[in-house]
Amino acid sequence: MTLLVTGGAGYIGSVCVEVLTGHGYDVAVVDNLQEGHREAVPEGIPFYEGNYGDRDLLNRIFGECAIDGVLHFAADTKVEESMADPGKYFRNNVLHGIALLDAMRAHDCSRIIFSSTAATFGEPCYVPVDEGHPQVPVNPYGESKLMYERILEWYHRAHGIKYSALRYFNAAGASGRLGDAHRKITLLIPVVAQVLLGQRETLSIFGNDYPTEDGTCVRDYIHVIDLAEAHVLALEKLDENPHSCYNLGNGKGFSNLQVVRTMEEVTGMKVPWEFAGRRAGDPAVLIASSERARKELDWNPRYNSLKAIVSSAWEWHRRHPEGYQI
Repeated sequence: MTLLVTGGAGYIGSVCVEVLTGHGYDVAVVDNLQEGHREAVPEGIPFYEGNYGDRDLLNRIFGECAIDGVLHFAADTKVEESMADPGKYFRNNVLHGIALLDAMRAHDCSRIIFSSTAATFGEPCYVPVDEGHPQVPVNPYGESKLMYERILEWYHRAHGIKYSALRYFNAAGASGRLGDAHRKITLLIPVVAQVLLGQRETLSIFGNDYPTEDGTCVRDYIHVIDLAEAHVLALEKLDENPHSCYNLGNGKGFSNLQVVRTMEEVTGMKVPWEFAGRRAGDPAVLIASSERARKELDWNPRYNSLKAIVSSAWEWHRRHPEGYQI
């Protein structure tokens, strides 16, 4: 089976390419390198630089590579930016996604695994958040992902597209070769790594007045390798579950301050930090229930402690202080 990975030069997409090839799949990658890195894609894998919504490029890829299925990671993902520029998020995450689906139909490709997000749920009514939880996004990023989930369902009904939407909670950690090298780092763990490497003076923790134990946001961290393995399992179960959604997380919540303390424990270094105002669009608590994925996909995360996740991330950043430049 030959798979197209959109955004396959990015953080999660590149790790998924690594895991897919390890399972024996043939892979092609399309990425515009806005956030991804050509160095993250191994030699020998067909690589196409460009926007995944470019219809001519998509026709070329499907024609040259005989694509059997798609793993769709390409997206704009920054919550704060989406609040300031919602149009960018709806154009890239929704309109370009429709172009991808139409290219799939034109080339008789009917299998897609979609990289969705816990941001589709908005402020939780209860935790842990299961798949039946109301989806009421509080930012355009989450709204764009929810719109695409709904589009996938209509394409399934109308055209027989088989899909699985995987709603990540907080992806973190690194594989041996691959890590988070976003050109603009915004996620907590890599930001802390930059502070410890002397690339930032201090860490800003956004908000200390949330209704949580220490007043800071609580998130569910899931190792990027465990996420990638879930994509393989979802792909293999598409015939059994042809229109499915799964929440992927540890089922445990850790506050921003707990993450900082764990980073200090792992590195033996002190993190300089300060409180800043709340960030627009941030829910107070997001914790997953992944029981459906465990039961239906037989998915069992291997790296399920915060210390293991933080340790792998720190080791990668320590060895790659300038990302893929070193």
